[in-house]
Amino acid sequence: MAESLVAAEDETTAPPPPLPSTAAVAAESGNPETEVDGFRRRIDDLISQADELEKKVSEVVEFHANKKQTNNLKGNSVVRDKEKERPIGNGSSNNCVNNSGSNSNSKTQGDAGRKEAVCSKRMQELMRQFGTILRQITNHKWAWPFMDPVDVKGLKLHDYYEIIKKPMDFHTIQNQMEAKDDYRYKNVREIYADVRLIFTNAMTYNDEKNDIHQMAKTLLEKFEEKWLQLLPKVVEEVTCWPTCFTIGALCGQETRQKEEEAQTIFNMQSAQEAAIVRLARDTHTELNELNSLLEDLRKSVVQKCRKMSTEEKRKLGVGLSNLSPEDLNKALEIIAQDNPNFQSTAEEVDLDMDAQSESTLWRLKFFVKEALEQQAKNSATKADENSKRKKEICDALAKTAKKRNKKLSS
Repeated sequence: MAESLVAAEDETTAPPPPLPSTAAVAAESGNPETEVDGFRRRIDDLISQADELEKKVSEVVEFHANKKQTNNLKGNSVVRDKEKERPIGNGSSNNCVNNSGSNSNSKTQGDAGRKEAVCSKRMQELMRQFGTILRQITNHKWAWPFMDPVDVKGLKLHDYYEIIKKPMDFHTIQNQMEAKDDYRYKNVREIYADVRLIFTNAMTYNDEKNDIHQMAKTLLEKFEEKWLQLLPKVVEEVTCWPTCFTIGALCGQETRQKEEEAQTIFNMQSAQEAAIVRLARDTHTELNELNSLLEDLRKSVVQKCRKMSTEEKRKLGVGLSNLSPEDLNKALEIIAQDNPNFQSTAEEVDLDMDAQSESTLWRLKFFVKEALEQQAKNSATKADENSKRKKEICDALAKTAKKRNKKLSS
């Protein structure tokens, strides 16, 4: 049996439709109730796992949203931070310098200078290791779209700057790493933030099904894995640089106490960031495993269904022809999943029902049934809205006419 279907112009692919309900499986199969109960239990387990993963994803998203907000607030105090980092001397004054203890201060400055040299060497090594990570990412075969600034004008991306507030690319990062002025990166955490921004920008602007989105997502995952390995050394390097060094190591007890408190907070934040990176990585792995289990269950369910009759195939063909363009594309994707040679994007598709596997036919039947029910529900809702709108217009006209008649009679 062959059905002629006209594919919609919108070729957007969609994920496979949800699993058919166990009640539907029980009705359409000759399997005992105990087997259906087994399917139900497996579905309940998968739903429970999905709920737990959703909580983890929400936690990761919330962390990065809060971090972005915090970074924006910090950006407003850049000038004050630079003022704090200015070394003592050369005519500058600082209230925490004790002029009466010059000998003690000289010794403190000497100790600070030696420790600062050690810290500087450690920072250079950390920068070298981070540079290796950066080269590994930029040498990846999918890194080419992110090497230079987005050609907004050439690609006619008129809304790009409305969506992306801070564009970033690897060429810009490289220039900032080599800069000699205040634009130079102070530490690897700043570079990390900009590298991450490259990929999140691409994922924000481009749809999930877009190649650029997928390339950015893959590279971000690889980058986060490498950053997680380096993160303990990053925390270690930061603890080596108390702010007192930058102001001549002449701070008083009160300032040192504040610095210790700030350092404690920073260490806690770094530990939390490392935990979030691990959580994101583990969640991604669990999601892949859940998708695999879901697909296995889907195959098990449809294989248990009985053979579809000729009349049922005919009704299925009628149902397919009544689908909306969007749902029709989804139905064609179901067919293409079991038949790689099937061209689901052609303008006109000849579908031979008898040539399809039983699992494909039953998946189509469940999908068409749910899609048509949803279409009917949407149509009823729209009809109610139109009826309500017409009533409001009629009431308004009647009210206006009543006022006009009253005015004329008076």
